[in-house]
Amino acid sequence: MAIFTGAGVAIVTPMKENGDVNFEKLGEILEEQIQEGTDSIVICGTTGESSTLTHEEHLETIKYTIDKVNKRIPVIAGTGSNCTETAIYLSTEAEKYGADGVLLVTPYYNKATQKGLIEHYTKIANSIKIPVILYNVPSRTGINIQPKTVAYLVEHVENIVGIKEASGDIAQVAEMAALTRGKLDIYSGNDNQIVPLLSLGGKGVISVLSNVAPRFTHDMVAKYLNGDIKESCDMQLDAMPLINALFSEVNPIPVKAAMNLMGMEVGPLRSPLTEMEEANKEKLKEEMVKFGLKLA
Repeated sequence: MAIFTGAGVAIVTPMKENGDVNFEKLGEILEEQIQEGTDSIVICGTTGESSTLTHEEHLETIKYTIDKVNKRIPVIAGTGSNCTETAIYLSTEAEKYGADGVLLVTPYYNKATQKGLIEHYTKIANSIKIPVILYNVPSRTGINIQPKTVAYLVEHVENIVGIKEASGDIAQVAEMAALTRGKLDIYSGNDNQIVPLLSLGGKGVISVLSNVAPRFTHDMVAKYLNGDIKESCDMQLDAMPLINALFSEVNPIPVKAAMNLMGMEVGPLRSPLTEMEEANKEKLKEEMVKFGLKLA
């Protein structure tokens, strides 16, 4: 059984003006997401600026989220690292806190071989009992998990059950689906490819768009899975200008800007990320208004 089906939010980590994690604001956002129908919370992923959180902040943020959500919907903890032992440490701690699963990004910078990826993921998954979702995002990590590697892991490691696919290569997704034949839960890691991925048997999306349009994103997936494919497709196409604006600069720069424009007060970014270029921000505002989002 999938950890979740539908729209999971790759949630931002709100910051205070001094750069500290704003747990009070995180709690508010979590409540809003649950009320708006989000199917799962993915905490401390790329959108959550996990790469600039200390280990202590990382784990505190995971624990706070698990406690706050309190099993109302699944919480998936981003615990990946380019160091296998660090990923094991973060994953075992998240399991102790009560995470429903972990999301493990491919080890960035190291440029591991496919053999190295198999060893990396096998060691981490064997250190815990909760489900594992792989995260393939070659544009950020410099490495691509090949479909045959994914199929091998799913076949040989019991708790590796899914993948967040953000390669942008639909042919690769189709090959993964063909090799695994229902044994792999595939989630879109790109908001501009939700419906195409669902058409290949995907379970849903782990979404940046959900931060600003949770009900819409949930409904887009739900409609497809309930057989209203045309309406779902229309929603995907209608959202494209906003999605493009949300990725006009590297994530999570635009989505944090959008949330602040909506009065959600998620605060600044951590260096080396910088505030959005003014021209891009104006275009983002324009697309938000066209989409029907309310600005503060």
